[in-house]
Amino acid sequence: MIRRLEGRRAVVTGASRGIGAAIARRLAFEGATVAITFKSESFLADGVVREIQTLGGVAHPVKVDVRDRQSVSDGLEKSATLMGGIDILVLNAGINAPADFDQLTDSAWNDILETNLVGPFRCAQESLPYLEASAPSSVISISSVSGQYGGPRTAHYAASKAGIVSMTQVLARFGAGRGIRANSIAAGFVDSEMAANASVSPAVAAAIQSVPLGRVGAPEEIASVVAFLASEESSYVTGQTINVNGGLYF
Repeated sequence: MIRRLEGRRAVVTGASRGIGAAIARRLAFEGATVAITFKSESFLADGVVREIQTLGGVAHPVKVDVRDRQSVSDGLEKSATLMGGIDILVLNAGINAPADFDQLTDSAWNDILETNLVGPFRCAQESLPYLEASAPSSVISISSVSGQYGGPRTAHYAASKAGIVSMTQVLARFGAGRGIRANSIAAGFVDSEMAANASVSPAVAAAIQSVPLGRVGAPEEIASVVAFLASEESSYVTGQTINVNGGLYF
């Protein structure tokens, strides 16, 4: 197999578990050195690093809280120092807390938006000097089908993911002259801890049953599209949202 990302340096936010961990493993398999960012559970990040090292890859755990700009700035600086630069930024860190629309509080709304939308904004903004210095470079954001059709019990989550799509388009226009491409992936129901927590809702369970391909996705299926968008095989792709949802929404 051709290692499409040989010599590249990637930062993956929220990479200690689930989709983020799968993305980190795939990028490393493709030849990239990867910074595995985590907020608090260092042992999980260390585990992903060990997995990658066992397979002959190179990875570093880096603590980053996307809700804190100084933490983001410090984490990116550390990542760039460890790896010699940053070519790829994957904005994956996110949270969800399903609740009916009439039960949402200001606090719950703000918490989701702060992590899922303001956090990626901070990461993208603080990474610009590194990405421009390493151009051609790529930013890949993980959005969600919820941001396209409106999650039945996740108004705040849906709003944050719709915002990611718009931010991706803005960043694509801004970055085009600087050698920075920006794309997003609208993930459907994926076999992850977050999806498992959301699936207790009857509405979500019914939606899963309606997936044309008849199953939930695997984190690795998101990771494979990230690897494509991170590589020069997608050199003429920017400002796009790619649906990876088993046909749930199109």
